[in-house]
Amino acid sequence: MKNDLIEKILKARVYDVARETPLELARSLSQRFNNTIYLKREDLQPVFSFKLRGGFNCMHNLSPEAKAKGVIAASAGNHAQGVAYAGTHLGIPTTIVMPVITPDIKVNSVRAFGGNAVLHGNTFDEAYQYAMERCEKEGLTFVHPFDDIDVIAGQGTIGMEITRQHPNPLDAIFICVGGGGLISGIGSWIKYLSPETRIIGIEHEEAPSMTRALETGERITLDQIGTFADGAAVKQAGENTFRIAQDVVDDMITVSTDETCAAIKDVFEDTRTLLEPAGALGVAGMKKYIQQNDCEGKKFVAISSGANVNFDRLRHVAERAEIGEQREALFAVSIAEQPGSFRQFCEVIGNRSITEFNYRYADKEQAQVFVGAKIADIDEKDQLLQQFRDLGNPVLDLTDNEVAKVHLRFMVGGHAPEIDDELLYRFRFPERPGALLHFLNSMGHWNISLFHYRNHGSDFGRVLVGIQVPDSEREAFNQFLEKLGYDYQEETQNPVYQYFLR
Repeated sequence: MKNDLIEKILKARVYDVARETPLELARSLSQRFNNTIYLKREDLQPVFSFKLRGGFNCMHNLSPEAKAKGVIAASAGNHAQGVAYAGTHLGIPTTIVMPVITPDIKVNSVRAFGGNAVLHGNTFDEAYQYAMERCEKEGLTFVHPFDDIDVIAGQGTIGMEITRQHPNPLDAIFICVGGGGLISGIGSWIKYLSPETRIIGIEHEEAPSMTRALETGERITLDQIGTFADGAAVKQAGENTFRIAQDVVDDMITVSTDETCAAIKDVFEDTRTLLEPAGALGVAGMKKYIQQNDCEGKKFVAISSGANVNFDRLRHVAERAEIGEQREALFAVSIAEQPGSFRQFCEVIGNRSITEFNYRYADKEQAQVFVGAKIADIDEKDQLLQQFRDLGNPVLDLTDNEVAKVHLRFMVGGHAPEIDDELLYRFRFPERPGALLHFLNSMGHWNISLFHYRNHGSDFGRVLVGIQVPDSEREAFNQFLEKLGYDYQEETQNPVYQYFLR
């Protein structure tokens, strides 16, 4: 398989539509981390991602009969655009099945590239199933987003370009992983020519399908996945890609949303380009690897794999980037309701820039303050924490608290002591008409005592809900949660709720 794949990479037909993307020195990142860091700029492709390579190579190799009948694909993003673009160039009719919650910018892009965008289902799995049904019924050819050998070979041409652009061996290449097509193609080529170069895959921590597969030695299917890095959100690694990855991948790293957002900001500062979350995973993982291994003087490449970012997601990215870069700390501090206590609190903050400040009267004895402050590094955060404690103020570090980061800092309100039997839950609502109405109609008689929602430009809205449920009705309420069909997590014991909302 290895030699056959190398031959396929050498013969891959991609440059009819794809361009050889530059390998650019990231000067700011290199200086900050004391390593020589390059970005392989696949975000500069005509469809703003590497997906065009594999899709075109696969479709070019189809028989004349298959080309005449047309192809079909299931995708909510970059693969869809690549297949549509390739089909127009090759004169092949293309049908792309996309979930109905796909943002308009991606649907419109597929149509602009000449594809027939069909909206079906609320998830990728439902769109995929429908695409396979039409594939069999209409005699179409299914173009897989990652698990086809010709697709893998097309992506492998990126590795071929890297070795041509940087003939001397690299210490490591950091590659985002969804289904595994990109890392399988690049990794196969690099290990063939430069076996000493480490191939490191990066996944978002909420969609670690390849990480789990390599850990367990089998292709497991994740029960659920997060969609922040939607371009790499895959429940199960591919059959071919998993087999290849077992031979060529040296390590896997998972990164958080905050770390991904910080990487988007890093690349913007070096290139003035905005990557999509999946496109920045390579940079996020590289930074984590450098910090964990105290690397200096190494030569690294991170794949900037895509730039199809929704504009309305930028607000969320900017908010989380500072925390991901450890440039912002969030605290809950209790201060005494007495003269001078508030001034003492402010003296601890000093001349630091305040990013968030919420003060809420609690009772005659104390008040609660929610504060965000700019910091230089994690040591400064620990210093602030200790200074608050030295004043005798109870304090909580909320920097990594999801409810605090997503909801509390944007809410107006406070304690509701007259509310009895209140439970607090986080939900992920699908971004489609009727999602809230479905929730309310399903819930029945329980009273909503708190509700907060923010759109983050993704397939799911994040909702915080307070609901009054007597102890005698908890079993019925749990049954409602299971039947609802939305992802949820109880937060009643979260200190953010206990301090500011209860």
